[in-house]
Amino acid sequence: MTTVASFEIEYLQYLGPDGQLVRDDLPEFARDGKTVRDLFREMQKVRAFDAKAVALQRTGKLGTYASCLGHEATHIGIGSAMQYDDVFAPSYREYGAQFMRGVKPREVLMYWGGDERGNDFSGPPHDYSWCVPIGTQNLHAAGAALAFKLRGEPRVAVACVGDGGSSKTDTYAAINSAGAFTLPFVQCIINNGWAISVPRNAQTGAKTLAQKGLAGGLECLQVDGNDIIAVRAAMDFAIKRARHGHGGSCIEFVTYRLSDHTTADDARRYRGEEEVKSAWEREPFLRLRTFLTREGLWNPKEEEDWKVECNRLADIEVNAYLETKVQPVEVMFDFLYAELPHDLVTQRADALKWEGR
Repeated sequence: MTTVASFEIEYLQYLGPDGQLVRDDLPEFARDGKTVRDLFREMQKVRAFDAKAVALQRTGKLGTYASCLGHEATHIGIGSAMQYDDVFAPSYREYGAQFMRGVKPREVLMYWGGDERGNDFSGPPHDYSWCVPIGTQNLHAAGAALAFKLRGEPRVAVACVGDGGSSKTDTYAAINSAGAFTLPFVQCIINNGWAISVPRNAQTGAKTLAQKGLAGGLECLQVDGNDIIAVRAAMDFAIKRARHGHGGSCIEFVTYRLSDHTTADDARRYRGEEEVKSAWEREPFLRLRTFLTREGLWNPKEEEDWKVECNRLADIEVNAYLETKVQPVEVMFDFLYAELPHDLVTQRADALKWEGR
């Protein structure tokens, strides 16, 4: 038989788990020590915020919350590569990327606290809000990318989905559309090892998740998602080629969910201690701290001072959230439809009655 097509999925990594460079062709941004140092500082801000948010939920001051522990390098790398006029379609965990785009931590807390005003967040008004239905945000981003192409605008749409969400038909449809119409679209698949309690090897037979873009004709790449240099380099390349009319990309970022899926989950019921312990040895902070320290760009005293500052900044956001006046119960109905359907009119009346009790 004759081979009509063959494919390879390349793997991108600059920093190994031990903080040592595994290749010497650092991208231009990484040759500027200040830039990499600033990215590290942003990662620490996200981790401090995440710890505060989990504590709020545990003390009954926040609803169910999806932690981003372990994802900091992937999220900051994605957000830092985008321009303001690009469009971001997150799932429900990419806080670091959103913070890089101007979203305030207090707005994340409002959203998880059940206040829909959190979705009217700061930053680009054209970005999409958090998306809990799995995978639908990818279609939103593909639609935005089609609009950019039809209008001749040099803008790019970036969507994030997890490893489980990459198996949804919405993801495949977005990928196919991006390939068929040569759209300025980047599909980020954040492979953290677990689709809630379903392990990566049980929910797809694909050797990589990046290869899911091959059938759609996208540029595909697997990246060490715990290596922020690799994440940023991959995103820079994908966004640049998309912005110049060369089509979309599908990038798999291999990381690990160090936390429970959400605060409503107990990962100890389905994950072994050794697996999690091993993941902590590969997490994004250790390698970057080692690299920066070796380059003379970071030291323990500076880190301790910055941790104090990160906690101070997180406390400001937490207090702003706690001091936000709670809206009356009826607002969940009043801004849903121009005219409420009969069943929701009844529900609204019931809600007010129970609120009165």
